[in-house]
Amino acid sequence: MGNRVGIVGGGIVGVALARALARRGDEVTVIEKEQRLAAHQTGHNSGVVHAGLYYAPGSLKAMLCARGRGLIRDYCAEKGLPYREVGKLVVAVDDAERGALDEIERRARANGVPDLVRIDDPSGIRAIEPHAHGVAAVHSPHTAVVDYATITEAMAQDVRAEGGRILLGSTVSAMRAEGDGVRVVTPVSEQVFDRVVVCAGLQSDVVARFVGADPSPRILPFRGEYWALRPERADLVRGMIYPVPDPRFPFLGVHFTRGVYDDVHVGPNAVPALAREGYSWGRWSARDTWESLRWPGAWPLARQHWRMGVDEISASLLKPRSFGKARRFIPELRSSDLRRTTAAGVRAQAWGRGGELLDDFAIDRVGAVTLVRNAPSPAATSSMAIAEHLIREHLG
Repeated sequence: MGNRVGIVGGGIVGVALARALARRGDEVTVIEKEQRLAAHQTGHNSGVVHAGLYYAPGSLKAMLCARGRGLIRDYCAEKGLPYREVGKLVVAVDDAERGALDEIERRARANGVPDLVRIDDPSGIRAIEPHAHGVAAVHSPHTAVVDYATITEAMAQDVRAEGGRILLGSTVSAMRAEGDGVRVVTPVSEQVFDRVVVCAGLQSDVVARFVGADPSPRILPFRGEYWALRPERADLVRGMIYPVPDPRFPFLGVHFTRGVYDDVHVGPNAVPALAREGYSWGRWSARDTWESLRWPGAWPLARQHWRMGVDEISASLLKPRSFGKARRFIPELRSSDLRRTTAAGVRAQAWGRGGELLDDFAIDRVGAVTLVRNAPSPAATSSMAIAEHLIREHLG
């Protein structure tokens, strides 16, 4: 029998790792605080299988996204799960955005994005997205959409079939070294493992404290809210229409995405959440908010990005602001075409003491505990490749 491995966190990264470890013969236990898997970032994202357009060549994001998209595609084919290549069009709406679009094209080609096409005239844009407006674009025809929660559940069945365990409703309250292993404590059980891997997303820094890890990076939760196109206007978008992102900020901006079940959503914005799991303005935590405000990086971050913060918050609260951002790309869009939804996600964004927002995946290790400290998008796309990386570099 292989090692006894505990995995804290039942999102797609944790479950993909559990599946890979169980298949190699390890005794695996997934410990998840919610009553279901994929309850947070995995189950609240847009379902995009990213092709690797934006990431710095040579970064973990770039390498693991390239590997991960193929693994996800093949897994969906193996299990008969929906996988739709609807394509992504990144649009420069005016000449001022051409330089940033050139950089996206450079990165995409360096990252091996398949069949990437550069478009330098409005007619080429309209040939792909007839209602879109812009002066130039890059098109990634193989960017796809899936249902990541369904994929996670399928992987969980693989884990169970290999003899692994998945414990739901089990919040980790303590971890400590014990001999050559690690004792993990929940309100209902105590277990000792040879190795533990923390894939806790929004709670990753909280769990890291249990083993005395460096407090930095901390998690700053950002909520992303979505609008949806009314069904009778969904034909305004064929696949995905994305903006040229602001390179100063680790968010892509408002975009249009046709989902795997043919709904078209618009968004997300990026507003600081008032709780780690604050999926609306009405959900807040005094403790979480206070911890964010007292972090040394809070004020440097605020000084650097306050204008963008005001803009994002106003777009959250005022429909005309959101509509204005979206209409830049589809001039035919009417305010009445957008309906507010309850859909929202919270991104676990890691930030350092100096206020810097971490861009790449970040993995730490304290003794027998491996900590995934930062795994934002494209972590779902990369999940099976992240599992391979963790096994190769940290659990071999």
